[in-house]
Amino acid sequence: MIGFLESNSIYIVLAIVLIVWIGIFTFLFNTDKRLKNIEEEIKAK
Repeated sequence: MIGFLESNSIYIVLAIVLIVWIGIFTFLFNTDKRLKNIEEEIKAK
């Protein structure tokens, strides 16, 4: 396992960066949905 991490460290970095970007986009998508719901509630009043 250690040998894999040492020889393929670029893939580990890419995987971590990909996971972080997926998390950011998921957070932004959920925030956008919540804001749209709040905007619709405000317009309905």
